[in-house]
Amino acid sequence: MGMTMRQPKILLAGLLLLSPFSALAERKPVAAQIQLPHNYYYREMYLPQLTSGPSALTFSPDGKELVYSMGGSLWRQTIGDDQARELTHAGGYDYQPDWSHDGRHIIFTRYQKDAIELWQLDLQTGTEVALTSHGDINLEPRYSPNDHQIAFVSTADSGHFNLYLAEVADDRLSGARRLVPEHTSNVYRYYYATTDHAINPSWTPDGQRLLFVSNREVAYGTGDIWCVAVNAPQDLKKIFSEETAWRTQPQVAPDGRRILFSSYHGRQWQQLWLTTMQGAAPFPLTFGDFDRTQARFSPDGIRIGYISNEDGNTSLWIQEVLGGARTRITATQRHYLKEVGRLQLSVRDEHGQKVPARVSVIAADGRAYAPDNAWMHADDGFDRSLQPFENHYFHCPGECTVILPTGDAQLQVSHGLDYAIAERRVGITKDGNTMTIALKPLRLPAQYGHFASADLHVHMNYGGHYHNTPLNLIEQARAEHLDAVYNLIVNKEERIPDIAQFTTRPLRKDDVLLMQAQEFHSSYWGHLGLLDLDDHFLTPDFAAYRESALASPYPHNGVIAGLAHAQHGLVGYAHPFDAPVNPDKDRELSNGLPADVALGNADYYELVGFSDHRSTADIWYRLLNLGFRIPAGAGTDAMANYASLRGPVGMNRVFIAIVGETTPEKLHSGLKQGRTFVTNGPLLGLEIDGKHPGDDITLIKPTTLPYHVSLRSIVPIDHFELIFNGRVIASHHLNGARTQADVSGRVEIPASGWLVLRAWNDHSNPKIQDIYPYASTSPIYVTVDQKLPRSPADAAYFVSWLDRVIAGATARSDYNNPQEKQNTLLYLNAARTVFQTRTETAHPTALP
Repeated sequence: MGMTMRQPKILLAGLLLLSPFSALAERKPVAAQIQLPHNYYYREMYLPQLTSGPSALTFSPDGKELVYSMGGSLWRQTIGDDQARELTHAGGYDYQPDWSHDGRHIIFTRYQKDAIELWQLDLQTGTEVALTSHGDINLEPRYSPNDHQIAFVSTADSGHFNLYLAEVADDRLSGARRLVPEHTSNVYRYYYATTDHAINPSWTPDGQRLLFVSNREVAYGTGDIWCVAVNAPQDLKKIFSEETAWRTQPQVAPDGRRILFSSYHGRQWQQLWLTTMQGAAPFPLTFGDFDRTQARFSPDGIRIGYISNEDGNTSLWIQEVLGGARTRITATQRHYLKEVGRLQLSVRDEHGQKVPARVSVIAADGRAYAPDNAWMHADDGFDRSLQPFENHYFHCPGECTVILPTGDAQLQVSHGLDYAIAERRVGITKDGNTMTIALKPLRLPAQYGHFASADLHVHMNYGGHYHNTPLNLIEQARAEHLDAVYNLIVNKEERIPDIAQFTTRPLRKDDVLLMQAQEFHSSYWGHLGLLDLDDHFLTPDFAAYRESALASPYPHNGVIAGLAHAQHGLVGYAHPFDAPVNPDKDRELSNGLPADVALGNADYYELVGFSDHRSTADIWYRLLNLGFRIPAGAGTDAMANYASLRGPVGMNRVFIAIVGETTPEKLHSGLKQGRTFVTNGPLLGLEIDGKHPGDDITLIKPTTLPYHVSLRSIVPIDHFELIFNGRVIASHHLNGARTQADVSGRVEIPASGWLVLRAWNDHSNPKIQDIYPYASTSPIYVTVDQKLPRSPADAAYFVSWLDRVIAGATARSDYNNPQEKQNTLLYLNAARTVFQTRTETAHPTALP
């Protein structure tokens, strides 16, 4: 968008407005009105999130009190006291308070009705007034020093984060205007839009200027610290440059000289630093392998308040600028606005044993609640026709206590995919309630074997609200009834948050295995999962990062696969495809999957993951039709320290057939041999003529074979199908609840090829926090009359694909030297030859 501005659509409260979303049943992202790429990052790192601990703070004008957000309400507490008084408790969630300089008001943001609006609280009367009401995302409000103006960030008009200024008087906003015109940068960006943003506003003490963060002509990170004159927006200057990630939040000291900000420069974690209004060399104020963010100066500049995750959950601290003495602000005694009761929950398995579980509690007020020390998590999308907010949940170790408003509450309790979800309604009274929930198992018949479940793609720490540890990640996995987790250590731009955790030794606790592994980032070639490396972490961890010292597209993924295989590791393509691939029409095509499959450098394929499962399967089917044997894997790509995440851990998982105790070696072998099924909900059993996924069937001639298939599911399933060479050859109707099936029959095998069993739904289900339920087995392979599977049409498809990739790689001019380019093109052309050869078969086996 250019410099022309339309009248901002920030309206006064009280106007009747239409919802920006369709009434059609559809899962859409949280805050879908934001029109920016990679929403999972800014949603967690920038938008306020529901946490059981504090999430933002503001000092009283005399510096003696704090108001902070916690559990979706605003709380007021005197520094040095352990009593906190709840100030707000509406049907939504309240965040980001700022205390007016005259001490009379708190301005804050409220998440409700699918928007984040600005509200103002009168501290004397308790009256709350909405200042905006147009369904936009409005963030980070800050009173000017004379309390006459408000600076804030809004998505009004453009769907982008822009800096706004408005007059405030008599509980009304007026004259809202964009302070910094929207600007489009020329620099190449992958994780950020070409249109710049302006976030993190902070006033100078004289009220003449605003500090903010903008990524104007910045390729990576959320940008630099800038300064703009309030009455002369053209007076714009850059103060300080370094890579940032949404949480810089510069704050001008009361002396008007120093700037406090959060930074991870040269580290993996956010700490507090100081620079000056002239951008002097910054110096760290705090240290630690955890995050300190949301920092604010006290009015006298002697202390700072901030949010820390040093204990895992969020916590609120006050620290002396000189000397560093710290005080934790803990709300030991809480005075609630509404009558509350105490729910004591116990979760048991079929044997009466205590089991950890995922729990969702929605109180009579429509809000989500968790124990005071639990990590609250939120889904990243939801269907507005079914629920007013996204799912919120926490992990309960088997017994937990939740304080929530009196009235009827709704509970949902789950323990992985092999236990039915339990739902209960309980009346909460002020005298307290106790509830025990016994979970019922879902089990496949024993004929299909014994399975260990694993999530092949988790990020323990990735810049989120919480600070995760290996032991806590194991506890998350236990609650989701996982047997194994692979923590894929990877960069987030210049930092690698979990790099210190890498080890070749697995960690076992309570029968859960945790393996430290790696994700290799190349958004040009496609991301790779590197499992079971037995020597070292591969560096650099990324390639083809344009506008950086690692801009070269070399090493291609085949090189990385070779390095991983030299360490006896497994290499898999992660979250492959969000949409069908059309080599003739797609605007860009550089994914290296076909080349790596053709040349033996892909050991598994994330069939169920952070991608579109059916589009991903379509490409897998084409490769299987050409005789390539690629096991199905699965990984959630869960950022396990996020409050708002694609998750939880284990949402996408692989079940690997093993014998006896789960070990890393058995998981490695079973995955490589394709003795797997993958799922985000349904459990699948497939047996054909006594064979199971990963097995071979050898026939002299075409024939029919007996088969047995089974399904168990936590949600109803629409489609339950047997696939041969990419075509449905048996579709089984599910009756009743549509959550269970055991079917036997005979299947015609006309030629060599492969068979898989799959289950899927047309639409999303809120009990599965994915785009739609989906499951598939790995193939059973069939050879008829010693002929290899062949499909000239599919071979031609991949020839066209690689022609596009080769053309793109040839055109790039950012290789470090001619040898890199030559090696890359040799590799791609060798793969093309493999596919070209397979277009020339006289006996195609793919079904028409």
